[in-house]
Amino acid sequence: MWSKKHCLRMMESLPHDVVELILERLPGNSLLRFKAVSKQWNSTIQCQLFQERHLRQRQQLGDPDVLMVSLRREDVINPDIESLTTLVLGSSSSPVKIHTPWEKENTDYLVSHSSCDGLVCLYNPHHSGFVVNPTTRWYRPLPVCELQQLIIDLRDSFYLLGYGLYKLGFGKDKFTGTYKPVWLYNSLEIGLENATTCEVFDFTTNAWRYVTPAAPYRVVHFPDPVYVDGSLHWFTDCQETKVVSFDLHTEAFQVISKAPFAKNVNPFDIVMCNLDNRLCVSQQKWPNQVIWSFHSNNKTWEKMYSIDVTLSLVGKHICALPPLALLGGKKKINNKKKKLLFYSRELCQNLVIHDPETKSYYAAFSTESYGYPVCYFQSLISIK
Repeated sequence: MWSKKHCLRMMESLPHDVVELILERLPGNSLLRFKAVSKQWNSTIQCQLFQERHLRQRQQLGDPDVLMVSLRREDVINPDIESLTTLVLGSSSSPVKIHTPWEKENTDYLVSHSSCDGLVCLYNPHHSGFVVNPTTRWYRPLPVCELQQLIIDLRDSFYLLGYGLYKLGFGKDKFTGTYKPVWLYNSLEIGLENATTCEVFDFTTNAWRYVTPAAPYRVVHFPDPVYVDGSLHWFTDCQETKVVSFDLHTEAFQVISKAPFAKNVNPFDIVMCNLDNRLCVSQQKWPNQVIWSFHSNNKTWEKMYSIDVTLSLVGKHICALPPLALLGGKKKINNKKKKLLFYSRELCQNLVIHDPETKSYYAAFSTESYGYPVCYFQSLISIK
């Protein structure tokens, strides 16, 4: 059997354009080690164009990894719990704990539901957040926005206003490649006249700025905003639930569709997600969980999956189950439906895979700690 050193020597003897094609297909953590092989390899791996090609290969060749963002709970005392843990689905290797500079702060961080190009956004209503690349351990701090500063200033009295906990959105302008964290929140409770207020972070100025006009309807605070194909999406808080989108290039809001369910739906019974770069809605209709997929060309919704919640292994729950990803690569095999990865928003301890062909359920990952998962593809990308 050839040794790794022998394989590396063989690769070094190849034309460099061939070497690049091989490197593009390797996992990101392998490329980090291979930067030490030679100056030429290091230069190639750090090249932005190479990193973009490598990301496309990872997205086309396989399933995403999962990042678990752990929460510290008073009733679960475990000093060994790290704030970030990454796992490769279907791998026999153990989950890898990611040590971070802020893990000793004793601060819980939430994670934006949508990753983008291997980057994830961590945030806390009372603290500055971070954009993190779990593969390279690169990170960049985010200063608090105006909403967070108001929460810090008012302390507990802020929540006496009847304000909910809004979630941070994260995505990318698909035309310019600019990454944008976005806060969208209702305005009435904090004394503003508009239906909503929108703040967008600008990495070039390292500051938040307002976007006007913001969304024309109040939004539901509980579900996470979801990034799909250059836009972020929220549910509206009105008599007939709609889906409102924010184009990250034009920075304009528009209602793209009515939601695929009845009026006055309980916000705990619905959640949005991105499955194979399509906007989807998961709706709890006990004892089933129905997942709808949006067709942007004709503005219609198609039923994709129906999960028997009583068999789903996630235990009792009151919230809709959020799907994380479709597994099985980008291509369908013999027109078979892909397996579905999902979890429970309340327990956040088990990742479950549903096979629609065999109608079976099995645990992909279990942990004693509490936390929230987000799927991402390994990449070497950072934000300059």
